[in-house]
Amino acid sequence: MATDSSATTGAATSSALTVERNGINVISEGERKGRPRDLFWPWCAANISVFGISYGSFVLGFGINGWQAVVAGIVGIVVSFLLVGLVSLAGRRGSAPTMALSRAAFGVRGNSVPSLVSYLILVGYETALVALATFATATVFGRLGWSDGDVTKILAFIVVALIIVAGGVLGFDTVMRLQRWLTILMLVVTVGYIALTVDEVTWSAVGDLPAGEGKAVFGAFVVVVSGFGISWVNAAADYSRYLPRGASSKGIVGWTTFGGSLPLVILITYGVLLAGSDPDLSSALAVDPIGALTTTLPDWFLVPFAVVAVAGLVSGALLDIYSSGLTLLTLGLPAPRWVAAAIDGVIMILGTIYIVWFAGDFLTPFFAFLVTLAVPIAAWCGVFLADLLLRRRDYDSVDLFDSRGRYGSVNLAGLGSMLVATLVGWGLVVSTAADGYPPEAAGFGWQGYLLEPLGLGPKLDGPWTYANLGVMVALVLPFLAYLLLGRSEIRRQEALEPSTQTEG
Repeated sequence: MATDSSATTGAATSSALTVERNGINVISEGERKGRPRDLFWPWCAANISVFGISYGSFVLGFGINGWQAVVAGIVGIVVSFLLVGLVSLAGRRGSAPTMALSRAAFGVRGNSVPSLVSYLILVGYETALVALATFATATVFGRLGWSDGDVTKILAFIVVALIIVAGGVLGFDTVMRLQRWLTILMLVVTVGYIALTVDEVTWSAVGDLPAGEGKAVFGAFVVVVSGFGISWVNAAADYSRYLPRGASSKGIVGWTTFGGSLPLVILITYGVLLAGSDPDLSSALAVDPIGALTTTLPDWFLVPFAVVAVAGLVSGALLDIYSSGLTLLTLGLPAPRWVAAAIDGVIMILGTIYIVWFAGDFLTPFFAFLVTLAVPIAAWCGVFLADLLLRRRDYDSVDLFDSRGRYGSVNLAGLGSMLVATLVGWGLVVSTAADGYPPEAAGFGWQGYLLEPLGLGPKLDGPWTYANLGVMVALVLPFLAYLLLGRSEIRRQEALEPSTQTEG
């Protein structure tokens, strides 16, 4: 089987304590396993974090009423995870990680651009999640009257980091099994949280919230899309690549979409009800999205709450570190997969130390980071999905690793569509950390440069300031462009004879 210097192979194993030997190579026929419904567990676990409840407050922050917020949240969640499900089809079709398969649309070397963006998103998210887990533990300990100082933070940080790095190093089987158990644990405790706090919901207060404009509803929808499904599309095929080639396409898309959407539909809807019932809670969630949720709980439930809060963040970080390791190999690191995951773990640890002990405001730059990188990854997704739609044959498993093969070194149609869409998209978004906001987030004021020229301004405090229109433009524009520009090149590629290859 074709590999590059970072790809190794080995016999399939069902042991969750054995280090996975596959890298970015195409999975051999004998190692393919599982069923589409297995995809429910990783995507459900990664998105059942109580952080989803806090998003209810963020959505209401667009100045819309409860029903508008619920509709924007549900539609945004389902649409965004439908994109994840569609990208997952490529994993079954090509039996390789997402960013390795992306070489078909961007060229073997041209693919380094979207791979770098993907890597930054994955490492950024895993670092942010570990930091949030550390803060959440300290908050709960403080509520219980225990120490919430540096000793508590250090211990929480060490435990969380060890679990995540160990899972990333061990690989696919470990991650998939952990996600199954984490899903069950978090479902039970989340139901308990809702049962204990449902009396905090005041239906009349939620019903009295004034309706917002359509632009505000659209902005809320885009923020949900950007914060959830769009942030996972670049990892989707990593968890479907072991499936047999004959696995059901509808099953892959359906179980991925269902797994990612189910917990968030419940959590965001409930978050809207809680935040809409109490303006003080809504404001507190914007500052401390997890700690604020503890104020409505009895003391005896704080420890289970801390467990589920931390577990939810850990499950998301597990997928991030596993996929970031694969992406680092795609960028050319000449090392086994487990080494790449370990390197990412070191970066995650250093980043978390900075956020927890040295940085000032955390959420403002985090959301700036979210919106800024959501634009290029949406543009990549548009190109990738168009390429997947146009292809009639499976990927060539040799040429994916050879810049002299059918996919070439650089595919100008794919890379050019992504870059142009990114520039347009950045011109139509204004990060929540744009200039004029807290000084820790300065440096994002260059965004939104197309709003006023296109009559959509003013840039700050205008009707489209927070709608993040650029994310959706960045998704749709390259999709349509590549359907037109990439068709002839794909037909040329598929007219060539398959490269000589063997299974191994």
